[in-house]
Amino acid sequence: MLRKGCRRRRRGAVQCGWPLHPHAGSSSPQIWILSLRNQSLYRKIRMVSIPEYYEGKNVLLTGATGFLGKVLLEKLLRSCPKVNLVYVLVRQKAGQTPQERVEEIISGKLFDRLRDENPDFKEKIVAINSELTQPKLALSEEDKEIIIDSTNIIFHCAATVRFNENLRDAVQLNVIATRQLIFLAQQMKNLEVFMHVSTAYAYCNRKHIEEVVYPPPVDPKKLIDSLEWMDDGLVNDITPKLIGDRPNTYIYTKALAEYVVQQEGAKLNVAIVRPSIVGASWKEPFPGWIDNFNGPSGLFIAAGKGILRTMRASNNALADLVPVDVVVNTSLAAAWYSGVNRYMRPRNIMVYNCTTGSTNPFHWGEVEYHVISTFKRNPLEQAFRRPNVNLTSNHLLYHYWIAVSHKAPAFLYDIYLRMTGRSPRMMKTITRLHKAMMFLEYFTSNSWVWNTDNVNMLMNQLNPEDKKTFNIDVRQLHWAEYIENYCMGTKKYVLNEEMSGLPAARKHLNKLRNIRYGFNTILVILIWRIFIARSQMARNIWYFVVSLCYKFLSYFRASSTMRY
Repeated sequence: MLRKGCRRRRRGAVQCGWPLHPHAGSSSPQIWILSLRNQSLYRKIRMVSIPEYYEGKNVLLTGATGFLGKVLLEKLLRSCPKVNLVYVLVRQKAGQTPQERVEEIISGKLFDRLRDENPDFKEKIVAINSELTQPKLALSEEDKEIIIDSTNIIFHCAATVRFNENLRDAVQLNVIATRQLIFLAQQMKNLEVFMHVSTAYAYCNRKHIEEVVYPPPVDPKKLIDSLEWMDDGLVNDITPKLIGDRPNTYIYTKALAEYVVQQEGAKLNVAIVRPSIVGASWKEPFPGWIDNFNGPSGLFIAAGKGILRTMRASNNALADLVPVDVVVNTSLAAAWYSGVNRYMRPRNIMVYNCTTGSTNPFHWGEVEYHVISTFKRNPLEQAFRRPNVNLTSNHLLYHYWIAVSHKAPAFLYDIYLRMTGRSPRMMKTITRLHKAMMFLEYFTSNSWVWNTDNVNMLMNQLNPEDKKTFNIDVRQLHWAEYIENYCMGTKKYVLNEEMSGLPAARKHLNKLRNIRYGFNTILVILIWRIFIARSQMARNIWYFVVSLCYKFLSYFRASSTMRY
C-alpha cells in the first residue's frame, strides 16, 4: 500500500513528490525513482546541509600547493569545521618535505581568517608523500593502506596549467596521474564521491558546450602507449597535428582526462567541475586574494606598471572570468550533492560548467577599462609608464603598436640602464610578456556559450544558509568592484606593496605624466623644425588645419552663447 502523496510510475515504481534528476525525462533511463525501502533514507538525507555532510568525513586532496587547491583546503576547514581529516598528497620539492611544504602554505595570508576562527585546524591536515607522475603515485604501503581504508571524498585538483608544457609531461600529469588516482579510488572501501576539476575550455573547439563529456580527440590509452616508445623529437613534431584545433597541450590533455574519468571511473560516483578563467577571490576568505602571475593576473600587473600597452583581443569578446571562491564553493557543493544522492545516482557523470559568460556577461573591453581606471586611481609602485592599454584584433595595427609601444621604449630604457651602470632587463621582460600574451590571445579573441543547467540546479538545491556560506550565484557579481579588488589584490598579495605607499606611487605617476607631456612637446617642436618650417607646402597645410580648428571652436562657442 502506498503512502499518501505517492503515485505509481513506470511498471510499479514509486515516486513521492521529491525532485527528479535534472536530466530526467520521458526518453531518459536515468530518471530518479525511489524504491519503497529507500524512501525514508532519501527523506532523511535531503535534510543534510553541506557542513553536516562533511562532518566526520575524511577527504583526500590533490593539488593543495596550487592556487585552487589551497583555497579549497582553507574553505573546507573553515566552513566545514567538523570534517575529520584532510589527506593532502604532496611531493618533496627543493629540499622541502611534504610536511614542510604544507606548513609553508598554511602559514600564509590566505589562512589568517581560519587561524582566527579555528586555531587547531592544523591537526586535521595530514601531509602524505606522493608523486603523481610516478607509478602507483609513489605511495608507501602504509600510506596507501590508510587512504584506502579511510577516504570518503576525493578532490582531484592537481594538474599542470602551463600552456606551453610539452605533450609528454602534460599527458603524464593530467591524464596518467588521473588514471592512477581512479585506480586507487576503486580500491577505497568507503569512498562516496570522486570530484574531478577540469576546465571549461576542454572542448573549446566547439562554440556551444553542454554539461556532458564529449568523445575525446584520440583514445587516451593508445596515446599513452605511443608516447612510451616515441623520442622527444618525434613527440614535438606530431604535437601540432595531435592537438588539432585546440590551442595548447593543457586544453588537449584535460579533454583526455575527462574521458579517462568517465571510462575508468564508471563504477564510482564521479562529478566534474569545469571552471573557465579562474581569477582572484570575490569574497572569501577576503576580496581580491591572488598569489600568482598566471592567467590575467600577470597581464593586469604589466598593464598597471605601464609595460603592457597593446594586446591582441576583441573588445566585444566575452571575458569569462570566474572567481576562485566560486569554483571552490561549486566543487564543495557538487561533491555534497553527489554524496547525499549516491544511492540514487544517475548513470551519466554530473558535469558542472562553472562559468560567468552566459549568466553575467563581461567583455574584454570592459576589463581593460576597469583595470586601467583602477591603476590610475591606485597606482603600482615604480611604474614604468602611466597605465594605458590598446586592444586590437587587427594584425598590422597590433604589430605596429608592439614595435612603437613595447620594443622601442624597452630598447631605449635598456640603453639608459647600461649608461648608468646597471644591468639591462626590459627587453627580457617584454619578451616574456609577449609569450604570455601569445598563449592568451586565443581566449581574448573568441567567445563561447556554456550550458549551466546543472549549476543552476545545484544552486536551487542549497538551503538558504548554504546559499550564503557556499555562494555560487555569479548573478550577484558586480564586475567593476570585482576588477578593482582583483587589481588591488595583485598589488597587496603578489607584489607585496603596502597601501601606505599609495601617495608616493601617485606622485610618481604624476611625474611620469609630466615627462610624457614634455616629451610630446619636444617631439612636436622637432617635427616643426625639421619638416614643416622648411617647406612652404607643409606650412600652408599646417595653417589650414589650425584655421579650421579655430573656426570650429569659434562656431561652437557662438552656438553655446546663443543657446544660453
